[in-house]
Amino acid sequence: MNDFIDEVKIWIKAGDGGPGCVAFRREKFVPRGGPSGGNGGNGGSIYFKASSNVKTLRQYYYRRHFKAESGKPGEGNNRTGADGMDLILKVPVGTIVIEIREGEKEVIIADLDKEGSEVLVAKGGRGGRGNASFKSSINQAPRIAMPGGYGEEKFVKLELKLIADVGIIGCPNAGKSTLLSIISNAKPKIAEYPFTTLNPNLGVVDLGDGRQFIAADIPGLIQGASCGAGLGIKFLRHIERTRLLIHLIDLSLHDVAKRYYNIRDEMGYYNQSLLEKPEIVVGTKIDLPESKKNIQELKKVANAFFLISCMTNEGIKPLLEEIWKRLLSLG
Repeated sequence: MNDFIDEVKIWIKAGDGGPGCVAFRREKFVPRGGPSGGNGGNGGSIYFKASSNVKTLRQYYYRRHFKAESGKPGEGNNRTGADGMDLILKVPVGTIVIEIREGEKEVIIADLDKEGSEVLVAKGGRGGRGNASFKSSINQAPRIAMPGGYGEEKFVKLELKLIADVGIIGCPNAGKSTLLSIISNAKPKIAEYPFTTLNPNLGVVDLGDGRQFIAADIPGLIQGASCGAGLGIKFLRHIERTRLLIHLIDLSLHDVAKRYYNIRDEMGYYNQSLLEKPEIVVGTKIDLPESKKNIQELKKVANAFFLISCMTNEGIKPLLEEIWKRLLSLG
């Protein structure tokens, strides 16, 4: 099973309220004993909370049912039952909580895109009333109590969209993971075969003088990805939150323009708004002799572009400075 899980469906249930109590005091000079049954405790509620210490939804893949604690029953001597403990489920920052309603469209409950952001998803049931609360002038010794209310229950889908300032995109083997490993603290798996990157990787890029940004390499896209080819649309959602795209094109291969537009087409098929994101076009593997021949073709897709080599570090520093400049302009 892959460690990186970015979408799961789970069932949650808040705690039920505790039942009220029927009881009577047995005290001297109290006619027939007064009613003293306490109310039941409220059931625990369920919250989702974003935490930077959680990186994936993996824990929710192996456990799909979550239930908060129910309230305790009321007791005699007007003692209210203890409330059930709330259940706080921690998820990665960038998780969208969606309610799945039978026969209806999915409803977004919350977008937990900030550290510590929290949302109540299932409210616990109210504690039942004890017989002391039913005493009145015409009913001095009530013998009734109410059961606790039911806690809310629902099916929920959790969908993770990584939050990164910069998303590195391109065809398989364009050098995305290699670039990320050079410019950041990330240590992605790198190999020569297609689809080496099966999970998005995040890395912090430090340019010095307090200048930092988060970059993510998005697993390679191919023609037909939006319809399920290759790795399919599984990782296209992670591009949505990025502020700036770095589009890598391997210049050692022919059909530079075709490969560039294939990627753009797949992004558009998935979500047209992705095509509106600011983009920096980068030609990679410029250290290879065959790459020199394809630079002219790169001019067909971009008026301005960068040329880099992850083997010699050629062009890396100017690219990083441009990325920082663009991020500042985006605010």
